[in-house]
Amino acid sequence: MGDHVRAFEEAFAATFGVKHAVMVNSGSSANLVGVAALFHTRHRPLQRGDEVIVPAISWATTFHPLQQYGLKLRFLDVELDTLNMDVSRLEAALTPRTRMVMGVSILGNPAALDVIRRFCDAHGLYFFEDNCESLGATLNGKACGTFGDLGTFSTFYSHHISTMEGGVLVTDSTEIAHLARAVRNHGWARDLPADSPLGPQPIGDPFFEAYRFIMPGYNVRPLEICGAVGLEQLKKLPRMLEMRRANAAHFVRIFGGDERFILQRENGCSSWFSFTIILNPSLGIDRARVMAAMREADIGFRMITGGCFLRHEAARFFDYDTAGDIINANIAHDHGFFVGNHPRDLTMEISGLREVLDCAAQTSRAGVRGRSVPS
Repeated sequence: MGDHVRAFEEAFAATFGVKHAVMVNSGSSANLVGVAALFHTRHRPLQRGDEVIVPAISWATTFHPLQQYGLKLRFLDVELDTLNMDVSRLEAALTPRTRMVMGVSILGNPAALDVIRRFCDAHGLYFFEDNCESLGATLNGKACGTFGDLGTFSTFYSHHISTMEGGVLVTDSTEIAHLARAVRNHGWARDLPADSPLGPQPIGDPFFEAYRFIMPGYNVRPLEICGAVGLEQLKKLPRMLEMRRANAAHFVRIFGGDERFILQRENGCSSWFSFTIILNPSLGIDRARVMAAMREADIGFRMITGGCFLRHEAARFFDYDTAGDIINANIAHDHGFFVGNHPRDLTMEISGLREVLDCAAQTSRAGVRGRSVPS
């Protein structure tokens, strides 16, 4: 970790209009470092037992750092069409112990980040924005990942830009940025300037200063080559987003209007990580049949993010409850899937997917038929 990582951090911060960017070895580590940093702020740090409002659908490492730091999770259902947290239920989820909201934009689609920001401001809560799946998405012209007190991004090889492995934490708070730098690097003071708000004044002994530990930390540093790759990837991001959005327009054009398929409704300007499809549960479509047809056609697919987290065995290790019923997340878990998007022209592949699904997604309701693929 050296000059290339520092240059990538500076370029990333400039690209997304934030004061600070801290690169780590994965988006998952960015979440871990961010949660850790909030336990060491000077004013109102998080404490074990505090509650965090979270969506029922996200990747596992949205939730794991919260459990690992002893926080209680309050799960909210998602909207069936956007797959993002149902923010109309935020007030009902609030308790005297609530200290933070974890906002997640699922698979490129911006959550109601402006609503979450106002809610957190009104109630004195931290807003932690997990944007690992949605780099390049915007809401009202503002980059997703920059609405929160801190935001996280992933640069894994299958994401919008790739550093092979990597992640980034961004914030406008110098204190949080310096805490993140210390946590990233063993809890060392060596990456912090003398005027750091953390206050670790140099002690005048360079031998000791180089290995001076001021807080608990990890070794989640990125490789220098990842920073170098990231600098080149950022240059390509606008064109790659353009291609993803062109593919999405074709996908929506040929799948939209068919009641068999519930598509992800775009909120703001999505960066279209993938294309989600939920088979309308009221029509009795056999998902296993659909997935078998996709396998036969050599079409890759997978669960929508991690599905409903409460359906995984890992949930038994968590201190959690739910704010109301979890309905839509379970529908997505049982009836949904996604197929990949990529920064190249997928017109033929998407049309082929439509042909496969048009045959495979038979319904049990008499008279229901999807429309044919446009020529």
